[in-house]
Amino acid sequence: MSTLSIAYYFTFERMKVTNQTVNNDGKRAYIEIEPDKRFHPVCHMCKGTNTTIHCWESRDIRDLPLGEAEVLLKYTYRKVYCSDCNKIVVEELDVCQPRARMTNRFAWHLHDMCKSMSVKDVAERYNLGWHVVKNVDKYFLEKEYGTPDYDNLKIIAVDEIALKKGHQYITEVLNYETGEVIWMGKDRRAETLIAFFNELTVEQRKALKAVAMDMWDPYIKAVKDCVPHVEIVFDLFHVVAAFGRVIDHIRITEYNKASAEHKYVFKGSKYLLLKNTENIKKISHRQQLKELCRINETINTVLILRDQLKHLWDYVSPGWAMRALAKWIQMAMKITCKEMKTFCKRLLRYFFGIVSHCKYAIHNSKLEGVNNKIKLIKRIGYGYHDQRYFFLKVKQAFAVK
Repeated sequence: MSTLSIAYYFTFERMKVTNQTVNNDGKRAYIEIEPDKRFHPVCHMCKGTNTTIHCWESRDIRDLPLGEAEVLLKYTYRKVYCSDCNKIVVEELDVCQPRARMTNRFAWHLHDMCKSMSVKDVAERYNLGWHVVKNVDKYFLEKEYGTPDYDNLKIIAVDEIALKKGHQYITEVLNYETGEVIWMGKDRRAETLIAFFNELTVEQRKALKAVAMDMWDPYIKAVKDCVPHVEIVFDLFHVVAAFGRVIDHIRITEYNKASAEHKYVFKGSKYLLLKNTENIKKISHRQQLKELCRINETINTVLILRDQLKHLWDYVSPGWAMRALAKWIQMAMKITCKEMKTFCKRLLRYFFGIVSHCKYAIHNSKLEGVNNKIKLIKRIGYGYHDQRYFFLKVKQAFAVK
């Protein structure tokens, strides 16, 4: 007597396989399953057994494929009257969710595939509608990441990323200590970040110690209004990038003032002046920079100022950091340039965010890496119309394993 059986692949709880057929081309298999009558039906709502069978129903649902063959289960189930719930409900079975058109294990498999493939690719692979795959993936993401956990949150980093062209941004909040994206919100206004703080309890707000960010007034306002005790630490990268725009303006001004015989030295120097000296590899570029500093004292001075600006983040004593900042601004103000004076006034206005680095040596470099990965998520998904789904995908990508 043959012991071969397909039932081993369909070991659903309290269910049994009753029949199987396969298309002539072998591309689709039909498996009939029904409840095992040896087990009393259980209410799927209260999990109670005070039930009586009301009727039998059946429907076709998708299951995991067998090789290249699609598998359709002819799923027979019972509706029962539950005395505890006082209504007619579907019995509890581990095959699928009520009203679902696929098995639980197939739905989980689709969700698992969506971790590394786009919704479109998964849908095409299993001959499903893309919206079906997206809804399945979103269902599991909501269960796993839909409810944020703000406990033990002490240090955060805040930044924005462009969602699409046309100045459409999202604000992201990172748990600095774990690297986990804990919150995302539309736009980059003060109200956006305030919405995040409003989700925290009083105890969770008090537990916050520091926040790393750039010198963006709406974010600063939100922090001072909602958690005034939190230390604001300005990121070195964003401050140096802002000073880079000052350098570029000075380059253009000095080029226009240069004599005809010296103008050629300025050609192609835009990105050369923004690079760190150690990152300039080509000998011709090093020679060009050396010549530019020789013929133009202002360019030479702003490059020295750029290097000294970075060292402000090396201090561990607030007093020494304040003195170094005052000395830097005094030297910078000697350069006759409107943009330089504006930059210096901005540093004076936000000196507290630089001095705070002495106490909390944090920065936004982690968020810059996060932003690059978010851009990759957008490319893989060919963009996202459902913003909530996009936020959940980002949380999944940076979840603490």
